[in-house]
Amino acid sequence: MTNPPGPDVVVVGAGFAGLTVARALTALGHDVVVLEGRDRVGGRSYTTTVAGVPVDLGATFVGPTQTEVLALAAELGCTTVPTHNVGKNLIRWRGRVRSYRSTIPRLSILELLDVSRIQWRFERLAKQVPLGAPWTAPTAHRLDHETVEGWLRSVHAGKSTRDLMAIMTRVTWGCEPNEVSMLHAVHYIKAAGGIGTMLDVKGGAQQDRFPDGTQQIALRMAEALGDRVRLDSVVERIEHDGSGVTVHTATGAVTARAVVVAVPPAHRAAIAFEPGLPTGYAELAKNWPLGNLSKAYAAYETPFWRTAGQSGEALSDDGSVFITFDVSPGDGGPGVLLGFTDARSFDPLEPQERRARALECFAGLFGEAARNPVDYVDHRWSAEAFAPGGPTAAVPPGSWTTYGRRLREPVDGIFWTGTETADEWTGFLDGAVRSGHRAAAEVAGYLATN
Repeated sequence: MTNPPGPDVVVVGAGFAGLTVARALTALGHDVVVLEGRDRVGGRSYTTTVAGVPVDLGATFVGPTQTEVLALAAELGCTTVPTHNVGKNLIRWRGRVRSYRSTIPRLSILELLDVSRIQWRFERLAKQVPLGAPWTAPTAHRLDHETVEGWLRSVHAGKSTRDLMAIMTRVTWGCEPNEVSMLHAVHYIKAAGGIGTMLDVKGGAQQDRFPDGTQQIALRMAEALGDRVRLDSVVERIEHDGSGVTVHTATGAVTARAVVVAVPPAHRAAIAFEPGLPTGYAELAKNWPLGNLSKAYAAYETPFWRTAGQSGEALSDDGSVFITFDVSPGDGGPGVLLGFTDARSFDPLEPQERRARALECFAGLFGEAARNPVDYVDHRWSAEAFAPGGPTAAVPPGSWTTYGRRLREPVDGIFWTGTETADEWTGFLDGAVRSGHRAAAEVAGYLATN
């Protein structure tokens, strides 16, 4: 493969990370081809409409410290609006609905003290875990072989604290507390700037959103790249020998000097590598699964909950929908509720049953008016052909200390990117953009010396 013809670089995947890599390398003068298996760009960013309002079936929100994706959006002319959070938040807890106004629901004094104690202990652990290399932490082995649930019990967290943490793990990783490594949880939350920054609306990761959807950012990147982006191009095999790569699809092959694999770690297993990758790489793909999370949107003539003094934000310890947000375009309507759903019980249902379950949960929180939307849409990421599950990896115990160093270590001109490989805002759009810039710099350095 010496001095291969064709482009300098092939990028596998046209999500935010892959498009960022292609954009950065193109700006440096390199010839790039992007191969995307889907019939669209955006990856886990996917925008549709409900009652004529753009809504995101995948990545939705953005916060003030997510500076890389905000800078990209501004450059491309994609504006943000504040996420509505005026009024009382609601929580369905132990069979009854209550209101509260802070990030943490109104609990008893003892329960609040316990939540604060656990948060303090969690963030104290985070100080010991280095970003990008959590396996090097002095407590790495112990934390990685313990689940979040196991750790909570080991520090005698109360039942209310454990139940609140379960809601956090479902919406963050799409899994239960007994399925995710404590080391992964600590590293992930540290990469987001702490529990408060990750969960808050004002000042946090949910502060703003894109009124035209997040996928517009990917679409504009792809538009600028033009015919460099090839859709419906499923990568099946990558040949490599240190002097070049050949990337095979069902319709042909592309030979280049380097390849960037910009898909979730679990989806790397769908690609055959010849020769096989060194020990640890194939095992990482099998031990870095995506979580499972789905969404439901209901649209109403007006955001009637605002009239009742409610923010549209709610938590629930019961039912298919466990957290909601108001993503309405304005006070005049339509009113749009977003609900994150428990994919395990929601996804197997038929469409009408999913709709009924979601509306039942909305009504249980916001009243009977929520049973009668003018429009409804949901999306099951588990049904996706590529990277099914979402929104990010739910890394199980033992994986970081065993395979973590392989997450982004290049092999023979093969480079790795994606939000799971980011040191900051891992699992978010911002992390995807950051990882794309990092991979582009690595590839540019490689091309300069090979």
